[in-house]
Amino acid sequence: MTVRQFATATFNVVEEDAFMSRPSSARSSSIRSSALILAFILSTALPAAADDNDDDDGPLGGVDARPRGIEEVTVFAQRREQNSQDVGIAITAMSGEQINALGFTNAQEIATFAPNVLAVQPNGEGNYSFAIRGVANNDLTTNRESPIAVYVDDMYISQMSGTGFLLFDMEGVEVLRGPQGTLFGRNATGGLVHFRTAKPTTDDFEAMMRMSLGSYDQTRIQGAVNLPLGERLAARLSLASNQGDGYIENRFTNQTLNNSNEQAARFQLLFDATDNLSFLLNVRAAEQDIRTGFFEYISAVDGGGIPTPGVLNPTLGNYIDNDGDWTAGDYDFTGQNEADVFGTSLTVSATIGAWDFTSLTDYQTVERDYIEDTDATPVNYYNYYQTNDAQQFSQEFRASTTTDRWSIVTGLFYLDLESDDSTGGIAPGFSTDIGLNTPENPANGDRTPSSSSTESFSVFGQAEYQLNEEWALIGGLRWITEEKDFVSQRQDVFFPEGARTGLDPNMEVVDAYVVFDPDPIEDRMWAGRLQVNYTPSQVDGLLAYASYNLGVRSGGFSQPPFDPTSSLLGVDEELLSFDPEALSAYEVGLKWDISPSLRTNLAAFYYDYEDYQAYTNFPGALGSATVNGQADSQGFELEAWASPTERLDLRLGVGYVDIAVEDIVGFEGQTLRSVNTPEWNLSGLIKYSFPIGPGDFVVQADFSHTTEHYFSLDVTPATTEDGYTLFNALAGYYSNDGRWSVTVQTRNITDERYKVQTFDLSDWIGMIEEYYGRPRWTSLNVEYNF
Repeated sequence: MTVRQFATATFNVVEEDAFMSRPSSARSSSIRSSALILAFILSTALPAAADDNDDDDGPLGGVDARPRGIEEVTVFAQRREQNSQDVGIAITAMSGEQINALGFTNAQEIATFAPNVLAVQPNGEGNYSFAIRGVANNDLTTNRESPIAVYVDDMYISQMSGTGFLLFDMEGVEVLRGPQGTLFGRNATGGLVHFRTAKPTTDDFEAMMRMSLGSYDQTRIQGAVNLPLGERLAARLSLASNQGDGYIENRFTNQTLNNSNEQAARFQLLFDATDNLSFLLNVRAAEQDIRTGFFEYISAVDGGGIPTPGVLNPTLGNYIDNDGDWTAGDYDFTGQNEADVFGTSLTVSATIGAWDFTSLTDYQTVERDYIEDTDATPVNYYNYYQTNDAQQFSQEFRASTTTDRWSIVTGLFYLDLESDDSTGGIAPGFSTDIGLNTPENPANGDRTPSSSSTESFSVFGQAEYQLNEEWALIGGLRWITEEKDFVSQRQDVFFPEGARTGLDPNMEVVDAYVVFDPDPIEDRMWAGRLQVNYTPSQVDGLLAYASYNLGVRSGGFSQPPFDPTSSLLGVDEELLSFDPEALSAYEVGLKWDISPSLRTNLAAFYYDYEDYQAYTNFPGALGSATVNGQADSQGFELEAWASPTERLDLRLGVGYVDIAVEDIVGFEGQTLRSVNTPEWNLSGLIKYSFPIGPGDFVVQADFSHTTEHYFSLDVTPATTEDGYTLFNALAGYYSNDGRWSVTVQTRNITDERYKVQTFDLSDWIGMIEEYYGRPRWTSLNVEYNF
């Protein structure tokens, strides 16, 4: 709690959005106007490539804006420091400078330039996860881990509500596509995203400050200080704040929604006890408090997920919204997303002889209180909520060595995860319609509290053997034993007038029934990897590889439906439990630095699932569950970089996935497509720099295109996004010494309207919820390295 209090005190200098009020208009409208005047200077994307002249590097890793060929990015995908081009895995990697230059401020934005990768928001701004090559999770319940593992500084983050963090003071990020089971702590069937933060050093005092002023009165600030405390001791403090007005107008209350109000702090202490022994303590805290409940109302009174524009909704007071303005709505209830994340970790690194030993100890908590105006109307009908209180402990021991021919990594991983959660609704309208909220049974809402626990232990290892100068063999195994326990109960609840969350202390349980308390699940699984690498001596800069990966994911439990009219109230344990899934992944790839100014990477894959885990609606009930089916997919990714001239950089990314999902309950005999999986996604950028005075002026432009995809296995107009293209732009000036820069950036230049999540409620209350991505956004950014 000390770090939380420190973070809060630190950011008192930034005006904090009160929950029910807008920020002060004193937040310099003149500065905002200046940024908008400069916005016509368009372009954006890949950051300035590093200058080969080390003397030009700034004190905190600043880089000269002038490119000198394709930049090499260091990755740790095989648990050792390597050039990304030397690793036989499909990787999209970015340095910290690239993240800054692209204007990424949130972890989910990393997906923009990674082929076949999509950021998933299954519950608006509440939860986050990634989808890679059709491996996705749209389960919005809090007790489900994503098949895409997320790490920060080697520490696994299990909770989706803990992965929407601010990006600040970053060293880099790498996105690994394909099953990851033989090298990292937590096994993952779809891939992983690993964020690395800047670390303290004992070399020199360093400091940086970055400030952005953007649309809708947004103010983003981040700073970092590296403080040597002696020859063997150093500390680093990193801070970030993101404040701003909302861009969704609530016409009913004259408020704005989806505002920015988040801050984060990270403190690291490095102690190099000897040349062969070091300790790194990391303490971090983050919080978010935003006004939610901003789904766009779409009339669909005939059910079936088919919009009925212009038709009044009798269930919701004959409401209608036909203005076509997705940035405005009529909400009688102002929702909220309050999230509080805290964590601390200790990394111990030691070298004994030819072996490197690493111990990673981590403890983290996530507390979240989310509620929305589900019906998205002025009618007080149903407000859905989620609460999450999770504690996680993990311990990893790892040993590695490298010789002339061998590279070996082996380790143990332990995870203990416990979570107390609840879902339900404050629902006076719904409760009345189904015969509750009466003098005999005065319930005006529902609640499904649950407790879950996961205890996992695994032994893993991978060895690479260099047969000769051209051929190398890689093999790896992981053995996993995992136990999961779950208990849940259905309750009818009375919420007092003015109740704002599912944690209201005055809430009363009117009736409690339908306890779901299944026997614990105990899964024992194997994961593995076989691979061959080929680096022909006749062709410089070429790596070809072929691999087989067996990825696994344990089984689990689903929440019972919360529809009191459902015949499933007796609880079907078979339907509410699902088996482990296994993914056999076959991949071939090619990485080729054709010249210092031209690079191309290509990967093709085929996936064959057994007991594919899919999230779908209950047959005949209000609620959803994870069920087992079968699936297979194939596709490819192409990434290319070019620097035709000294000052021109180009990049292209192409992803293709064809996936077929079958044998799903409720869809017998049908072939479905995985959620959040467009068949094609493309991205590209162009950057040009030219010298002016003591620095370079840089113009950049980029785009990303996503084809049609779906937010549910049940494909209807309500659950379909037709596809969209986003254009971004940036212009800026970078000093030659890397100490300072000034840029103006516009994202979504064409103000494209695109859906990032929908919920089909047409068969229940005759409407569809639609949640859209951000509108056009311009920011003025200033960075200085001391």
